[in-house]
Amino acid sequence: MNPSKRRSCPACSSEQSKGIGEKNNYEILTCLECRTVFTASLPASDEVQDYDEYYSEVNLSVPTHITKRVSEIVGGFSQFRKNGRFLDIGFGAGTILEAAAAQDWDVFGLEVSKPAVDQARARGFKVFHGALSDAEYSGGFFDVVTASEILEHLESPDEVLKEIARIIRPGGLFWATTPSATGISSRLLGTNWSVLTPPEHMQLYSSRGIIRMLQRAGFKSVNVKAHGTNPMEIVNHSRGNGNATQPFDRVQSSYALNEGMTKSPLRRRLRESINYTLSVSGLGDSLKIFARK
Repeated sequence: MNPSKRRSCPACSSEQSKGIGEKNNYEILTCLECRTVFTASLPASDEVQDYDEYYSEVNLSVPTHITKRVSEIVGGFSQFRKNGRFLDIGFGAGTILEAAAAQDWDVFGLEVSKPAVDQARARGFKVFHGALSDAEYSGGFFDVVTASEILEHLESPDEVLKEIARIIRPGGLFWATTPSATGISSRLLGTNWSVLTPPEHMQLYSSRGIIRMLQRAGFKSVNVKAHGTNPMEIVNHSRGNGNATQPFDRVQSSYALNEGMTKSPLRRRLRESINYTLSVSGLGDSLKIFARK
């Protein structure tokens, strides 16, 4: 690809980047300004991820220990309750919708996957099928908007974040998670990290990059922490087991690891200690975003 035709950094808009390899026939760049990792080009129309095929009966359910953890996370949003309205973008299996409804929020959901929408509607949730820009929510309508593992998929993240900022009331919260471009797995595995999967994931943000992008979208206070890692993938790769014919199952291995780390108070304290260390060092693989309007 002609470097002059490379897209600018989706996080900080810098034109300064360098190539670090190739994945799934996409050139991968790293931003020299904020260290966000992203594809040099966006997918053609026939390459865009089909999310109607993405969800099935298997991945429209989650383990009990994940449901419990999500409930704890949603419980932390109570301080932002004013009008009581809550939106989850890209709700998938509906775990966040369930947790918010159980805590008496007036819950709304948005999803591009028809199977996920059909399942949520069958369970009585108010959900919209399509893009956020088409939902036409009123300005300042929500106390809280969440988006778990969504930002890395977006072709136009600036537009989406500006719309999220518009529909959150002043003082409201945007909470999100997204993989970190500067976590330990990205540093050690590079383009071999299973999270870097264009055209599904088009960018992995750095903390610096995501903060700049959220501030540009209109959020006044942004706090980002880097938590979590999956050492099993690093070990798997170091043993030479990570290859195209035997792809690493990051979801199931993460479920197994998280379940193992919550089985006793001692293990939970160990997990908290590890997350604290990863956060302080900036080496966590997942960015936890708290942005105030």
